[in-house]
Amino acid sequence: MNEPQITPDLIAAHGLKPDEYARILEIIGREPTFTELGIFSAMWNEHCSYKSSKKWLRTLHTTGPQVICGPGENAGVVDIGDGQAVIFKMESHNHPSYIEPHQGAATGVGGILRDVFTMGARPIAAMDSLSFGLPSHPKTSHIVKGVVEGVGSYGNCFGVPNVGGEVRFHASYNGNCLVNAFAAGLAETDNIFYCAASGVGMPVVYLGAKTGRDGVGGATMASAEFDDTIEEKRPTVQVGDPFTEKCLMEACMELMQTDAVISIQDMGAAGLTCSAVEMGDKGGLGIKLQLDHVPQRETNMTAYEMMLSESQERMLMVLKPEKEAEARAIFEKWDLDFAIVGETIAEDRFLIVHGNEVKADLPLSKLSSSAPEYDRPWVETPAAAPLAGLPEIGPIEALKALIGSPNYAAKDWVFQQYDTQVMGDTVRRPGQGAGVVRIHGTDKAVAFTSDVTPRYVKANPFEGGKQAVAEAYRNLTAVGALPLATTDNLNFGNPEKPEIMGQLVGAIKGIDAACRALDFPIVSGNVSLYNETDGTGIMPTPTIGAVGLLKSLDEMIAGLPEAGDIALVIGETFGHLGQSALAYEAFGIEAGDAPAVDLAAERKNGEFLRAQHKLVKGATDLSDGGLALAAFEMAEAAGLGVTLDASDIATLFGEDQARYLVICDAAGAVALEAAARAANVTVTRVGRFGGDAVTFGAATAPLADLSAIYRTAFAAAVEG
Repeated sequence: MNEPQITPDLIAAHGLKPDEYARILEIIGREPTFTELGIFSAMWNEHCSYKSSKKWLRTLHTTGPQVICGPGENAGVVDIGDGQAVIFKMESHNHPSYIEPHQGAATGVGGILRDVFTMGARPIAAMDSLSFGLPSHPKTSHIVKGVVEGVGSYGNCFGVPNVGGEVRFHASYNGNCLVNAFAAGLAETDNIFYCAASGVGMPVVYLGAKTGRDGVGGATMASAEFDDTIEEKRPTVQVGDPFTEKCLMEACMELMQTDAVISIQDMGAAGLTCSAVEMGDKGGLGIKLQLDHVPQRETNMTAYEMMLSESQERMLMVLKPEKEAEARAIFEKWDLDFAIVGETIAEDRFLIVHGNEVKADLPLSKLSSSAPEYDRPWVETPAAAPLAGLPEIGPIEALKALIGSPNYAAKDWVFQQYDTQVMGDTVRRPGQGAGVVRIHGTDKAVAFTSDVTPRYVKANPFEGGKQAVAEAYRNLTAVGALPLATTDNLNFGNPEKPEIMGQLVGAIKGIDAACRALDFPIVSGNVSLYNETDGTGIMPTPTIGAVGLLKSLDEMIAGLPEAGDIALVIGETFGHLGQSALAYEAFGIEAGDAPAVDLAAERKNGEFLRAQHKLVKGATDLSDGGLALAAFEMAEAAGLGVTLDASDIATLFGEDQARYLVICDAAGAVALEAAARAANVTVTRVGRFGGDAVTFGAATAPLADLSAIYRTAFAAAVEG
């Protein structure tokens, strides 16, 4: 078959800049073949190479005594004691989900699950952080329904509980939604699998589903802005099959007990190309592939298509040759393909053969570790002017503005489409703060959360980055869990614009500062750039996923208020309304600075709450919507009224950080106050629970009326 001629237009269509193509010519000393051009395009695009961000990613805090494996593998690994580890990661599937919402979101879930079980961990929890355009935008309802359906259908069919996440709406996502998928799994610390190949002449084995043409060029598409050619990109979206993935996981877990696996890698972005190159590069070896042996579900596939297909539910493995028959039998039992498609070689070569022709012969190390790295120009985000003030509003009207918005209304419409109880170990379900999952057969549990406030990051990337980490720390602490480690999903616009690059740099600096101060390292993550449509970028959205440990379920803080219980705030209240939820939801105002994050106070107050968990019946962190929204949510969940003493808007709706709202009975409140004095921590009584009304100062409204708004606003917004 004649291959296309390499032209400047073809090079540009592969996302390669002229200077990058010149570098390719310098590396190989000749013009590349069409397949080689595709391979370079796949490995050097932003999505796979992190060429705009890796300079800054290296500065992140990634180590600690709890960290078994930090960034660089399929997922991060954290020790939870007793010979067990939690393996977790968050990753984006933004561009595919905008083009084809159901399949884009579904395969995002499938991909992150494979990242976890390819390391030997059985998935025990999933989360998703979703950002959509305004509900009034003509595409939003379709995208929301498709994404939620895709997340739910894949996770439900696979059989993993969805235990948390977040959903937001803002005009900046009108042309570019964000779908950040998180998964965590449980493994034995002495049975973790990595992707570095070892040994010369070892068989390279293809596992799982057959290869088709879906997803060809998907990673390159994910590294470019959208424009009016978006519909032409639909074939680059992968198609998922969760039942096949379930079989693939079971086959892999069974195989991993046989001592047959030298290394194993998920075929995700850039498919066969990326998986083979990463295995060879990390092991210091070359790889030879014979594509005639690749299982295919379409006829007449070319080398280019096979190397760049992102068909789902596939793995690549380096196998101990004496274990071939045993391994093949396992995969045939699970009705999955098992094919030896190549071997490891001593030379630094990536050699691709198809139909007795050499389709690619490249220096393998130059494809991964020698990919371009840019120190892009950046400018610091200008300091925001202070908020001039807000129009007059009553406290009950202010609360209605929040709970009547899909951003802060109850998300039952979403969570009810997810199986939150499968596997039988979910202790705390979505919608109540951090999710909690019991470690099966033990009294231990792990907690999960994901957090970011994009308004803060846009106004002040450094403080916004700090705040995302701090809020994750507080959400874990509020259920009694010791925060262990984080994963980041850095969603930004075009990094070639200095102001966008400045947002990324500032946020990374803030994330790093918080991770260091809170002993809360980053162990895995993903960067998603070029989230723009027709030159308009999203709000900077560096999502933080986090994991905490409960050594015993007796440590969990999970109660709801009862009549007569006292509401107390741990931490200091100053009434910060800049970039607040109230300013945006009630008045459409996005002004002022982000709230300052005192990391010493975050740590001190968090450690205090965890130490005093026996005195506290329930807790929640104070973030968006401040005290008023948090108190309402606690009361509404219990079907109980609440009275707060304050009546001023700043005290009720201010978003000062390092604060928790806690519930105590009368004796517990006295004891907590005494402990706070001894620890030099600020604890303030702010109200009480009981009755059937929500009362702020002199303003009051029936709980039933407010609950009706809170429980129906989300569905009303997304269903039109």
